[in-house]
Amino acid sequence: MELVGYADRFSVRPGETIRFMVSSVRERYRADLVRLIHGDTNPAGPGFKERPVPSAIDGDYPGRVQAIHPGSYVVGPDHPSLGLSDGFTLHAWIWPTTPGGRVQGVVGRWSDEGGGWAVALDETGALCLKLGYREGGIVQVSTGAPLRAREWSFIGVEFDAAEGTVRLIQEPLADWPDDPSRGATDHTVPREPIADPSAPLLIAALSGSGSGEAPDVASHFNGKIEGVQLFGGRQPVTVTPAEGELGFDAPLVAAWDFAADIASTRVRDLGPYGLHGQTVQAPTRGVTGHNWTGEESNPRDAPEQYGAIHFHEDDLDDAGWESDFALTVPNDLPSGVYAARLRTDDAEDHIPFVVRPPAGKPTAPIAVLFSTFTYLAYANEQGTENEYAAKYSAPRQNPEADAQELVYFRANKLLSLYDYHADGSGVSFSSLLRPILNLRPKARMRHIDAPHGFAADLSLVDWLDHEGIAFDAIADENLHEDGQALLDGYKVVVTGSHPEYWTGQMLDALEGYLGAGGRVMYLGGNGFYWVTSVDRERPHLIEIRRWGGTGAWRAEPGEYHHATTGELGGLWRNRGRAPQKTLGVGFAAQGFDSALPYRRQPDSFDPRVSWIFAGVGDDELIGDCDNLILDYGAAGHEVDRYDRGLGTPAHTLQLATATGFSDGYQAVVEEILMADSRQGGMTNPRVRSDIVYVDYPNGGAVFSVGSIAWCGALSANGYDNTVARVTGNVLRRFAADGEP
Repeated sequence: MELVGYADRFSVRPGETIRFMVSSVRERYRADLVRLIHGDTNPAGPGFKERPVPSAIDGDYPGRVQAIHPGSYVVGPDHPSLGLSDGFTLHAWIWPTTPGGRVQGVVGRWSDEGGGWAVALDETGALCLKLGYREGGIVQVSTGAPLRAREWSFIGVEFDAAEGTVRLIQEPLADWPDDPSRGATDHTVPREPIADPSAPLLIAALSGSGSGEAPDVASHFNGKIEGVQLFGGRQPVTVTPAEGELGFDAPLVAAWDFAADIASTRVRDLGPYGLHGQTVQAPTRGVTGHNWTGEESNPRDAPEQYGAIHFHEDDLDDAGWESDFALTVPNDLPSGVYAARLRTDDAEDHIPFVVRPPAGKPTAPIAVLFSTFTYLAYANEQGTENEYAAKYSAPRQNPEADAQELVYFRANKLLSLYDYHADGSGVSFSSLLRPILNLRPKARMRHIDAPHGFAADLSLVDWLDHEGIAFDAIADENLHEDGQALLDGYKVVVTGSHPEYWTGQMLDALEGYLGAGGRVMYLGGNGFYWVTSVDRERPHLIEIRRWGGTGAWRAEPGEYHHATTGELGGLWRNRGRAPQKTLGVGFAAQGFDSALPYRRQPDSFDPRVSWIFAGVGDDELIGDCDNLILDYGAAGHEVDRYDRGLGTPAHTLQLATATGFSDGYQAVVEEILMADSRQGGMTNPRVRSDIVYVDYPNGGAVFSVGSIAWCGALSANGYDNTVARVTGNVLRRFAADGEP
């Protein structure tokens, strides 16, 4: 990418400062502030809309290329006890996922310039030891026996500099006869001390220059490492892999306990020197170790069975770019959606953010809740093909830009929570502190060649702007941090098109707000679905563990609990908090080929809610119009339904329903108990989209549309359509004083 950037936050208040990090291949670029109104460039819609806002960031800046250095590891201190020039004994358990093809560091205090020692897997996937001597010579010895992928093995290293001997041991946990991955080999090396590189110890990577900083770290390990212990001097290692019994007579230098402090970046050393380490680039903690029995599935209940960390060559917590400019938000800047616009003669980028109102001072009766955590979940999603996604064969609006994005994603290993790591495991962490190319006003989802997430939510912003309806912009992280107090100042809270990823704190806040008389408009589909955690130490980082739902991957058995909070991941539905209980509807099906309009149901004529359909004929279809998401119809992409069995309140009014979807719409996986041929929209009655109304105590209420495509229809026919009419009727009534 010629020009790309990111910000250190998505939500900011007046008086607070937001920093922008930029990478540009050009010598100079220009930045200015714009207010975003509408993102989609589709000529069938209103077109792209932005409004320049004079600001202190406006001006020219020097360009520079800033690199991304993915790959997780543990960095320890640079301590004299780790020199081990005369020899050492080391053991650990490892579960490599991609052995072979390249060197992968396991444990080492190494520098290409200064020598030292490093235990690694060599290019064949066999255990090896690299020694760097004071006179500059390097010796590498190996077992010559490649380890198998995704199987636990004990590894041991004995090194005696005075005797010039090395012994390498690798014992697979599974005791198969004549196993070629088992081996114990002896080697002769120079009889002299190795060099002290004055470098930090690394686990799961090797340091190239000895500084230990991210740009100098390479040879990342893919897989799990557990039970790393280091002893001074050579002593025979004995091991019974099935039981993990280890015997040592040498003095202990360090013993890192990966089962401790798993909610943090701290790696605790139980040894005499307190050589505590730090995780870098967010490896996955709270994962099963070599001794996991399957009897417990929660790390809190059996921490000794969760003593591993899963490292990946493409983990990324923080791109670590330097700041190029910053904006202190003026006190008089209205709440809304903004972006730092970056431009050169032939490139452009927008770095979006929302300006929320001052603390405790709402500036409008309406709050629009922007789905930051959903934006992060889909951040840089590369997309997978689907035989029902008809638009894959359609010409893309900007195929050249799409190709450039994919090249950038893959070159920098930028992954979403819908992608897989290089070793085949699902991505469970996503960070704001990196370029996110689909968190952009003009971004289009590859599945459907249409706006999704943030870009789709700008359709709601555009409609509000067209109608002259003032609103405050707030974001998921604000609701997570501030709770119900954030919402209590508003008469109505409006969601965007796809609020899929919610934390428990957010659910508690919304339920409290509704119980106190608040009003909510859920203008999306597949909302309130995945259990999401926010890292307490790194609030820019979210975590999920996929299981039991409709998702791109599944967590390993025994790894369903989040490391950052300890809570059970998966679906909120599986924790007794199905969205039907709060919103009246919940995820029913997904599809990518077409959308449909809704037909009014008898409840829509109830005098209590007839005002919702003012200006809509008795037999008139809702959303029988063009749509910027799937071309036509208001119900589509991902849809929700009313379901008493999942907790839809008995007094809920079912106002309208869309049925007759193609078999491109399949029922959600969590509801398929037996494999059959009746899960598509043509045969399964549960594949539908419902609009509902739910009364709450004290004048509270929920209006839910159950469709991602809803907001994409707001601008159809010059904003004169049934979707816009119904949305306006509800919003104005909810925002007014008195009963809905």
